[in-house]
Amino acid sequence: MLSLLFAAASLFTPLTPTVPLPTGDGLPAKAPSAVGMSAARLANIDRVIERGIRAGGYPGAAVVVGRKGAAVWEKGFGRLGWTGDIASVVPERTIYDLASLTKVVGTTTAVMILFDEGKLHLDDRVVQYIPEFGGGAKDNVTIRMLLEHRSGLPAGRDLWRLASTPEEARAAVISTPLFATPGQYYEYSDLGADMLGFIVEAVSGEKLDRFLDTRVFGPLGMSDTRFRPDASLRERIAPTELNPPRGYPLRGEVHDENAYALGGVAGHAGLFSTASDLAVFAQMLLNGGSYNGTRIVADSTVRLFTKRAAGSRALGWDTCAGTGSCGTYLSSSAYGHTGFTGTSLWIDPEREMFVVLLTNRVHAARARRPAKVISDVRADLADAAALAVTDSDQGILSMPASFRADRAVGWNRPEHSARSRSARSRRGKTSARASRSSGKSKASARASSSSKSKASAKKSTSSKKKAVTTKKPTTTKKKSAARR
Repeated sequence: MLSLLFAAASLFTPLTPTVPLPTGDGLPAKAPSAVGMSAARLANIDRVIERGIRAGGYPGAAVVVGRKGAAVWEKGFGRLGWTGDIASVVPERTIYDLASLTKVVGTTTAVMILFDEGKLHLDDRVVQYIPEFGGGAKDNVTIRMLLEHRSGLPAGRDLWRLASTPEEARAAVISTPLFATPGQYYEYSDLGADMLGFIVEAVSGEKLDRFLDTRVFGPLGMSDTRFRPDASLRERIAPTELNPPRGYPLRGEVHDENAYALGGVAGHAGLFSTASDLAVFAQMLLNGGSYNGTRIVADSTVRLFTKRAAGSRALGWDTCAGTGSCGTYLSSSAYGHTGFTGTSLWIDPEREMFVVLLTNRVHAARARRPAKVISDVRADLADAAALAVTDSDQGILSMPASFRADRAVGWNRPEHSARSRSARSRRGKTSARASRSSGKSKASARASSSSKSKASAKKSTSSKKKAVTTKKPTTTKKKSAARR
């Protein structure tokens, strides 16, 4: 019925681009105009995503833009891989490795639930829950510090080299020494997220994956969101690395080597999901922690965990500073996260809007700099969504002359090109100086010739003629040298 109504409405707006509508069980769909957005401006998303594919940044992508409780731009682009015999991307069906989106969609949400229930507190010390973590300054590390990436733990370590079982990998995480005083230094840390996952397990008495299934994904109807997806789903899962240290192409197995070493379930990575499932999750947060009558966390907890706390970081989440993956136009209250495999999620409470992007840019990327491609595409997607809002108190924002994807700066051009231009410029300046110098030499030569000619004229007219004749070939040689 919704599709018929939308089709009927579109008869009266023939110039409006076709709006992709979901067919699964995700958010209800609405036309952009119904939620104060411009379909024509949202159409910039298609161009941006397709430019990233043509540049070789990723083989396909799933996008959902939602506003005011509805999905307004839900679409798949390209394919799961680079060959024509592999399935096309469908946002309701194609499952992606979320990488570090696991930190917020999974681990942080689990911490929020336990915080809500009073089972843990932000300033509790980690050793209260994981005694073997302690010793020295590590006794002072708190849950808040882990969430803000200020615990003093390093970014990571090669668990996959150190451990041969998940238990050994877990012990390696817990025993990792600090590299800085707790609370004094920011270092984005996978190990900190892993420690949060261990705390959730210690407090709840359940494994992290089981806890999230029963307390978050199941109640929200996120049926395609899980750790370690079943082999029966393989054809729906976008492949990632072709030549990982494991020695075989990855599809349906977590891309992150350390998460794999931890058994495929980790606080920092391991979740798989669809764009449509993540749209439901994002809407739950925009609703203040509930969706379709099911409350996951308190609205006060959502506000607490998503407001800026230390630098640009909130608790678990990052916030938008007007640069990076959130683009230029999202509000200062926007929060989100990215994942190494080419994923991102940004939520803007001020605009009641979210933006989901899922890709597998780690799958045999053909671009010279796929990281630059996905960085620009993420930012452009956020910008295109924000620029499409037509009912903001700020009025309709002016469109930029071009998007980053239109310029594609640094995507595929060889690194030496800029240096080559600089070298050519220097050679041109050197040549110009040489030419000026040559001109001065010519002038000096003519003056000298003239002086000699005058002196010679006092002796005889024939000597003067010889002097002039002698200077002509010398001048010609200097002109030829200048041209070279």
